[in-house]
Amino acid sequence: MRKHLNTIYVTTENAWLKKDGANVVVEVEGKERGRAPLHLLEGIMCFGHIGASPALLAACAEAGIAFSYLSPYGRFLARVEGPRSGNVLLRRTQYRVADDPARSIAIARHVVAAKVANQRTVVRRTLRDYGASLPAEATQALQAAEAWLTDTTRRIVRVTDMETLRGVEGEAARVYFGVFPRFVRSDNPAFHFGGRSRRPPLDRVNALLSFLYALLGHDCRSALESVGLDPQVGFLHADRPGRASLALDIMEELRPVLADRVALSLINRGQIRAEDFVCHEGGGVTLQDDARKTVLTAWQERKKKEVRHPFLNESMTFGLVAHVQALLLARHLRGDLDAYPAFIWK
Repeated sequence: MRKHLNTIYVTTENAWLKKDGANVVVEVEGKERGRAPLHLLEGIMCFGHIGASPALLAACAEAGIAFSYLSPYGRFLARVEGPRSGNVLLRRTQYRVADDPARSIAIARHVVAAKVANQRTVVRRTLRDYGASLPAEATQALQAAEAWLTDTTRRIVRVTDMETLRGVEGEAARVYFGVFPRFVRSDNPAFHFGGRSRRPPLDRVNALLSFLYALLGHDCRSALESVGLDPQVGFLHADRPGRASLALDIMEELRPVLADRVALSLINRGQIRAEDFVCHEGGGVTLQDDARKTVLTAWQERKKKEVRHPFLNESMTFGLVAHVQALLLARHLRGDLDAYPAFIWK
């Protein structure tokens, strides 16, 4: 089993990253603020105006360490990577499967079914943990959503065309996010959630979700590249210039498990407050600098928690799940597995 490695998140404006021997060093205004051995890293993510030495970029490219630049609020900007790894025959197979409607929908069905099942688990955990304290109307809404998501999970296996499958996924998202306000335990009206919004997020909950989805997307893309797959060519998400469609496919299974749960924990435990966000004149909402650090810490802690993989029946950290799913997908494409075993959280 692959070892769980760390990701460095650099959020201080005008920081400088350099290589010192076998270490990466972070400097701010000429003073060292931290260092870490390169062999313990799987990624470096820089938010904002961060600089890096050519020697460090070369070392990361050679070691397969993903070095990514994002805006201060998590929007992907650029990525530095070395020569592409992996078997060219695997990628050729990936492209052929993506062009075959029957084979691509077989994979996409498993992805959507796992996503809906994981959304249902979030609903069930809310009922289990807070059901006794919820108003009757809230309990009924959650029970109705749980029943609908359960039925939809069963119906997905009968879907035979991609447009219908995407429609089912969209309807499941509508039902899930329709009860999302029931998951939020804060009485502060600042954390009102009026439905999913993006580009830009229009409320604090959406701003938090969008930031976490950016982190998850980085991890999924890195996982796919590490096993030799092309993150741009997916099965559920259509090809689009500049879009990592396969990374988005893998993300779908993990959004409820990782990003949504971290967001809810931060809000419900009071670790994120209303004043940790900036509400812009145009209606968009973003995280403050210090709040991003709080979110990144919670994200790393979540990735360190152990979970039992339902297909492999092995314990691993949440941080390894994206890599394992990429590996299982590669094995399916090679013909070693009859079907792609998507990740279902229990």
